[in-house]
Amino acid sequence: MTFTVPIDNGDSVKIAEEESQRTLYPYVTGTSIVAIKYKDGVLMASDMGGSYGSTLRYKNIERVKAIGKHSLLGASGEISDFQEILRYLDELTLNDNMWDDGNSLGPKEIHNYLTRVMYNRRNKFDPLWNTLVLGGVKNGKSYLGMVSMIGVSFEDDHVATGFGNHLARPILRDEWHADLSFEDGVKLLEKCMRVLLYRDRSAINKLQIAKITEEGVTVSQPYSLKTFWEFSSFHNPTAGAEGSW
Repeated sequence: MTFTVPIDNGDSVKIAEEESQRTLYPYVTGTSIVAIKYKDGVLMASDMGGSYGSTLRYKNIERVKAIGKHSLLGASGEISDFQEILRYLDELTLNDNMWDDGNSLGPKEIHNYLTRVMYNRRNKFDPLWNTLVLGGVKNGKSYLGMVSMIGVSFEDDHVATGFGNHLARPILRDEWHADLSFEDGVKLLEKCMRVLLYRDRSAINKLQIAKITEEGVTVSQPYSLKTFWEFSSFHNPTAGAEGSW
């Protein structure tokens, strides 16, 4: 689009107006993130699918990233908006490092920052279409919280986004406890991810599990879960349903 601006000698000049660049609707999206505290830190699980509408188009998208020295971030929702958030956080951590004062941002500070970013963009009617999970460990204290695309945030011992908020949280409420070992924590996350794989059409059987402790962040190589598809309800899902064939 162009518009005309008059100048002093009576002529005019055409100037191109920049087109608005914003996410009006999510196009390539990732599904659930599931995260828990365990005795040494925080564990976070994510599959690697990226859906283009209802088509599972990409199968190698990493949605869990280390942030600074003490934090781990996972995201559901629009992948391009997640990349924009990572750019914001790169600038934040770089600016923090440039102070060179021996201190560094912890997970609570980064979670508060993300809450302000999401709420600010929501107020501009230009939201970042993501739900974010932020976990970390600093000074021996584990931290886990989440923030929605409109800036609603909270902390908890276990959190989940997307379908996981409906299907994984009941499992976590029943089976999570504060003294979980790393091995038991991984098994609990795998159980949640297996349930999501069975029930969420956007989930794929290729996942990563990340952990963060005082020593730093470790993200596993992608791997697949063992599954069982011979349940009778899978063969005839509408059996007994009212009005079904």
